Amino acid sequence: MMAHKFLVHHVGDHVGVAVEDIQPGEKVEGVIMENDFSVFVNANAFIPLGHKIALSDLKQGDKVIEYRVQIGVTTEDVKPGDYVHTHNLKTARWDYQK
Repeated sequence: MMAHKFLVHHVGDHVGVAVEDIQPGEKVEGVIMENDFSVFVNANAFIPLGHKIALSDLKQGDKVIEYRVQIGVTTEDVKPGDYVHTHNLKTARWDYQK
């Protein structure tokens, strides 16, 4: 049995949060907290504990959803298993009213 290494807050979120360090090339299991379903992804990069791993293909400029809300916009294309952080995610906090 594989222990989960990331959590997803809700069905439809684009990212999960690592609960352990994740190594590049590692196939990791995540748990969707809303329904206890498992999701699997192959990590493309080192993902530190507490940081985000992509679950979906996202194009540059796409909205990133976590907690069922937009947390930002991608600044480059993102593939499932990519590390999602400030190098490829821009906050949308000040853009909500636009």
